[in-house]
Amino acid sequence: MADQIPLYPVRSAAAAAANRKRAAYYSASGPGPGADRHSRYQLEDESAHLDEMPLMMSEEGFENEESDYHTLPRARIMQRKRGLEWFVCDGWKFLCTSCCDWLINICQRKKELKARTVWLGCPEKCEEKHPRNSIKNQKYNVFTFIPGGFVLAVTMTREAIDEFRRFQRDKEVNSQLYSKLTVRGKVQVKSSDIQVGDLIIVEKNQRIPSDMVFLRTSEKAGSCFIRTDQLDGETDWKLKVAVSCTQRLPALGDLFSINAYVYAQKPQMDIHSFEGTFTREDSDPPIHESLSIENTLWASTIVASGTVIGVVIYTGKETRSVMNTSNPKNKVGLLDLELNRLTKALFLALVALSVVMVTLQGFVGPWYRNLFRFLLLFSYIIPISLRVNLDMGKAVYGWMMMKDENIPGTVVRTSTIPEELGRLVYLLTDKTGTLTQNEMIFKRLHLGTVSYGADTMDEIQSHVRDSYSQMQSQAGGNNTGSTPPRKAQSSAPKVRKSVSSRIHEAVKAIVLCHNVTPVYESRAGVTGETEFAEADQDFSDENRTYQASSPDEVALVQWTESVGLTLVSRDLTSMQLKTPSGQVLSFCILQLFPFTSESKRMGIIVRDESTAEITFYMKGADVAMSPIVQYNDWLEEECGNMAREGLRTLVVAKKALTEEQYQDFESRYTQAKLSMHDRSLKVAAVVESLERELELLCLTGVEDQLQADVRPTLEMLRNAGIKIWMLTGDKLETATCIAKSSHLVSRTQDIHIFRQVTSRGEAHLELNAFRRKHDCALVISGDSLEVCLKYYEHEFVELACQCPAVVCCRCSPTQKAHIVTLLQQHTGRRTCAIGDGGNDVSMIQAADCGIGIEGKEGKQASLAADFSIRQFRHIGRLLMVHGRNSYKRSAALGQFVMHRGLIISTMQAVFSSVFYFASVPLYQGFLMVGYATVYTMFPVFSLVLDQDVKPEMAMLYPELYKDLTKVWASGRLSASRLALTPGILHE
Repeated sequence: MADQIPLYPVRSAAAAAANRKRAAYYSASGPGPGADRHSRYQLEDESAHLDEMPLMMSEEGFENEESDYHTLPRARIMQRKRGLEWFVCDGWKFLCTSCCDWLINICQRKKELKARTVWLGCPEKCEEKHPRNSIKNQKYNVFTFIPGGFVLAVTMTREAIDEFRRFQRDKEVNSQLYSKLTVRGKVQVKSSDIQVGDLIIVEKNQRIPSDMVFLRTSEKAGSCFIRTDQLDGETDWKLKVAVSCTQRLPALGDLFSINAYVYAQKPQMDIHSFEGTFTREDSDPPIHESLSIENTLWASTIVASGTVIGVVIYTGKETRSVMNTSNPKNKVGLLDLELNRLTKALFLALVALSVVMVTLQGFVGPWYRNLFRFLLLFSYIIPISLRVNLDMGKAVYGWMMMKDENIPGTVVRTSTIPEELGRLVYLLTDKTGTLTQNEMIFKRLHLGTVSYGADTMDEIQSHVRDSYSQMQSQAGGNNTGSTPPRKAQSSAPKVRKSVSSRIHEAVKAIVLCHNVTPVYESRAGVTGETEFAEADQDFSDENRTYQASSPDEVALVQWTESVGLTLVSRDLTSMQLKTPSGQVLSFCILQLFPFTSESKRMGIIVRDESTAEITFYMKGADVAMSPIVQYNDWLEEECGNMAREGLRTLVVAKKALTEEQYQDFESRYTQAKLSMHDRSLKVAAVVESLERELELLCLTGVEDQLQADVRPTLEMLRNAGIKIWMLTGDKLETATCIAKSSHLVSRTQDIHIFRQVTSRGEAHLELNAFRRKHDCALVISGDSLEVCLKYYEHEFVELACQCPAVVCCRCSPTQKAHIVTLLQQHTGRRTCAIGDGGNDVSMIQAADCGIGIEGKEGKQASLAADFSIRQFRHIGRLLMVHGRNSYKRSAALGQFVMHRGLIISTMQAVFSSVFYFASVPLYQGFLMVGYATVYTMFPVFSLVLDQDVKPEMAMLYPELYKDLTKVWASGRLSASRLALTPGILHE
């Protein structure tokens, strides 16, 4: 592929020669200090030799020394000039830029963030001054809108209206009333008046106004649910736990009778972690309780159950939600930039024409007055009213998009770039929830020797029913204690288990190892022992739903319900299951280790209340679970098989614990959680002591179904000349399978899977192998991509851009945005990013045109995007019809407005030439103003309703869209320039 592209790591030849001279000098110096320098410069000389070597060599001829590898510059650089020549050419720019940056840093110096001690109910004890708890989303101030002229009034009015609406929304949020708990009782305060240290009461379905530590709740279990869809894009409820010391207080007013404080870490962006301690000093001994993410209530989340009381720790711009809100850049369309350049060219033509007229006049008399007169007479060359016409046209385009019945629910949030939809070359899309429905369906269960699919689930159901019937009959026949089962369990691994017992253990592990909570219509959840009787009545409720942070976990629990083992109740300390015969099994939750992106697994320790057995269950990704389970010869192969079928895999394992083992673990775990230094590392080390030699139970496969009409939509976009890149955080095999099933990559097309590389040498060889491929899709992981961009950024992007499709798996949100920026910088083409989750926001904001989908992961991507749609298939009509029409209409509108100015200026030039180059106007002033505005506005503005082909034809022949993005051999030539050419020739 692209053999003409030279893949040369670049280093200045002069620098290499200098290295050789230095090496020769130190070699001649003899032994001593120079000998050490000699070895160092010898290495540098070898590194220079590597950089001058062409990127086409075999593995035998390549020697890999990490000490020689240096990050390469993006382009070839010349030797830096010095002295007066350097100052005249580049030095003055460098000095001016440095001075400006220094002044900007002085003016915009940020306040240093520090940890804090917050006294309960005593804001006046705070030693430092904290920001007000108000929200400010405005981009401008009152001085921004000083009137600048009639032409700019339309644009300024539109921006002012948008700004006023943002001000109203902010005022509405900041004016919301909350109950503040004081010594005298409850008082009502505005959200903007809340201070660090205040005790705030938040009711059900009310927004949390600031970051707080969860002290107390009306729920008897000491926990509550919150909705975080506006914070992290996830629609599932999150379980939060109150501080046990304050939850145990008899009355609400007792919070002021204790002397306690919260130590909180300094404000930071990470919404998934928190470290702090709660200390009560008036007890003997003082009570110290560690605080984690489950004890926090972040701002902009919603209380879903009960009433909560919290102490405010962060306010205003120090809250997690505000710190994670990046200031979106003001996007300017390429058409606007091109028209600006054309306007500058017309201004130069205006000056040149005026100078020519004065020159032909012979510089007689006060020639400078005549020069300014000619500048005024020919000023109609400048299309001053073009901005007004374009802004009004863009408003019409947005209205047409939102009123299109074929794409209902479309929202235009940025009205300044509708033409960008007609000039796209690269489309970067998320996978989960965008190309797929994010609706998980359980498809496969593999036990090592036997596999069960959708057509054999009835066998699992019969095995589960028989095993629990047998257990119930044995329990009724003899009353056994907890010791015999534990002996039987300890000897179980020595004998081969039956298929029925293995299915029983696998289903039991799946229904216990999760963070799912059943929710009923009658109430938000089971709360407290007094409601267990009521919960028994609801166990058969048809309206039972499950809430979890991951749809995969919900799919697993729903599957266990279908085979007979149902999760009917859960709180912080217990879990109840219902067997096929209706018997309720109770388990005590001893510890819970939630899933994190770093560990890629979650675990739970439970005690069976009937047998007192303690079991540690764990599930996670195959890459995280393979090293910690017992030896097996089938896990890796079956994971690959399921991934090739497009299934998301999870490995489930367990480990039996004795009472002594658990007590030892609990003491070490509690001590690690109380540590204020490197707490996360110490906690992870303690948990890893359990994660050894786990018994592998099963492998599960869950399918994420494709969105409706994904295949024809992707085919249409390809025919329109748009290159599609899929950026996902999923594993390589699953991403490749989805790319094939969605026809992102045709089945007859070759796929080059970029192997895992960790060093510059490996990337060097792999790029050589990749460049030999022709017309094949590229699949690369995020780690390998990072290495390639570190050493061979320019070369890699050049090769990847020539692929018909690119799939990047295991990508972080930051990497997604980085890829978008690279495409913009290296190709200069227009990019579009589309996604549905909070992890896609950075990619959407970085792209020239961002499209959000309202999906199951919330509305965060939709609210941050320039355009919002309901389904992925709507993007076809949005681009092929509305994007194409918007671009062609604006280009024609720009042509006619400029053509109009050229006509009147040409007539003025001919008139002045006939009358001895006199600077006399051809028409009166009001007539000229009316000609440029009112008289010709409606005929010209009617172009925004122009339609060259019907929408059905534009959808049927997407090749019409490709014509708008063609590039001439001499360089990019936009449609606006092409449209202007006939007008100039006509003159």
